[in-house]
Amino acid sequence: MLQFNINYFGLTILLFFTEVLIALFVHDAFIRPYIGDVLVVILMYCFCKSFANLPVLPVALFVLSVAFLIEILQGFNIVAKIGLEKSKLANVVLGNSFSWIDFLTYIVGFLIIIAMENRLAKKVR
Repeated sequence: MLQFNINYFGLTILLFFTEVLIALFVHDAFIRPYIGDVLVVILMYCFCKSFANLPVLPVALFVLSVAFLIEILQGFNIVAKIGLEKSKLANVVLGNSFSWIDFLTYIVGFLIIIAMENRLAKKVR
């Protein structure tokens, strides 16, 4: 079950730096709010698959559930409730603004994961 996968880890690093670059340098109304949210689901998936040799669907569903949970917590203003509203890190990691459209972006990320993993599985066969 626990097994390091260099390929997923490499993708994790690449996606992480992409997210950092988006956060630092992209201040638009499309890439940062939407593409960034799509990529964060893929980033979390790749991170999980870097260390756990588990089937695609359970990991993808777990990551989607975590993304949904974080978005719901944003709706309850969790960062302020736990006293971390002045923490830049907490605001970046947990977020501080709820949006219904984010659920759709997370689902798009989930679907990209499933599609890419299915494509890779067919290529291997």
